[in-house]
Amino acid sequence: MEIKIIDKSDWFSYQKLRLTALKVANESFGSTYEREVQLREQQIIERISPNSNKFFMGIFDGKELVGMVSFHKEIGEKERHKGDIHGLFIHGDYQNKGLAKLLLSSLINKVKEEYPDLEQIRLSVVSNNISEIELYEHLGFEKDGFEINSLKSGDKYFDEDLMILFLE
Repeated sequence: MEIKIIDKSDWFSYQKLRLTALKVANESFGSTYEREVQLREQQIIERISPNSNKFFMGIFDGKELVGMVSFHKEIGEKERHKGDIHGLFIHGDYQNKGLAKLLLSSLINKVKEEYPDLEQIRLSVVSNNISEIELYEHLGFEKDGFEINSLKSGDKYFDEDLMILFLE
């Protein structure tokens, strides 16, 4: 297993895993399979290409991307002390092996190294995803709020817990 920054050469692996995530855990993502299956190669490359304010990190088993997460740093003058984690997903065949914890720990360490002025990392998680909430709490995140009916899929609503990690 190798953890590394996802770049444009990984676009196909990223899209394959992203579509899998949207199929099997659609309640956890703001986007939909139907929307993202239509994205073209260039759109995906633009999304995942690292820049000074964002990066995507993945776990690879050989050449196969099996887990991913992204980080986006705020750029506004009054918000650049904050950043957000989005899109954590580990392929079903690799879940419950500690890879999500390893991936998030690597991301947090990279954030601390790349953005020494960053003070907090935020995320949101579907409120009934107890195992993921416990993972975030284990890594030092605290619940900071709650959004009722944050996501809607068909006629079903999903609440989200808002969580924050204060960096030292």
